[in-house]
Amino acid sequence: MSWCRINNIAVMVLLIMAYCNVKYCEAELSPDFYSNSCPAALSTIQKAVSKAIAKERRMAASLIRLHFHDCFVQGCDGSILLEDSATIISEQNALQNFKSVRGFNVVEDIKSAVEQACPGVVSCADILAVAARDASKYVGGPSWAVKLGRRDSKTASKDLAEANLPIAFDDLEALLSSFARQGLSARDMVALSGAHTIGMAQCITFRSRIYNDTNVDAGFASTRRRSCPPLTGNGDGNLAPLDLVTPSSFDNNYFKNLLRRKGLLHSDQALFNGGSSATDGFVSGYARNQASFYSDFSAAMVKMGDISPLTGSDGEIRKICGAIN
Repeated sequence: MSWCRINNIAVMVLLIMAYCNVKYCEAELSPDFYSNSCPAALSTIQKAVSKAIAKERRMAASLIRLHFHDCFVQGCDGSILLEDSATIISEQNALQNFKSVRGFNVVEDIKSAVEQACPGVVSCADILAVAARDASKYVGGPSWAVKLGRRDSKTASKDLAEANLPIAFDDLEALLSSFARQGLSARDMVALSGAHTIGMAQCITFRSRIYNDTNVDAGFASTRRRSCPPLTGNGDGNLAPLDLVTPSSFDNNYFKNLLRRKGLLHSDQALFNGGSSATDGFVSGYARNQASFYSDFSAAMVKMGDISPLTGSDGEIRKICGAIN
């Protein structure tokens, strides 16, 4: 074989390798993804999130929950934001989301502000990821570097939402399975559950817990029963804080509550069973050490944000978050 032919082959190999590397880089998420294409993106999102939470403190929990409920269905692709249409059955109609997920108007306001800064560049999926981080930070929680470059889906799946999203009545085994299907560990699950240190829940989601569960503090159950009548259909939408102690601040009191059998949801208390379950150690550790909780929560949020993103030429960049282009 001549040197000329060998050199030609070598050049071809290098070109193929370069092409593959470019394709890989296109598909890789990065905190700097918008540094050149939309340098104002992060500050614009942060400003809008701060404005929304200043107006309604509860919105912090709602924005974090939106990102979580998005990533568990088709990956972190903004599918939860799509409303019903001729071709879409919205995930918002799923049992775990119906009349409980909220913050859609805030997300649209953020999208509008970002579109003014740089039209057609920043995805709704990325807005959800950044908004969750900014919401945590605003109410005293941890911050982390959000990897960016996701694109928006053109589809949604109500059925997949109902199959994949955990529910308030889940026991520990069901919760572990739900998170494991997304590549998340038991530690990740407990850390992410710590987001319930803020926010509210409807009576219908914790009625069985305060009337039927045995591993519940009697005084706590009595307090919650005052605003949650025992009969279904009576006060179903009445709200109670997920963390009775500091409901508007992101801290580790959620885990301290579990040690005292004061978890509001059955799925909350399932994480701690007095030393006999697989997750008790994580709960005890986070109750003792808030810094450890913050570190693990941040890592788990980044890991969750990596679930099956659409990148490159897949999906689209929606003009509004509630509808495909």
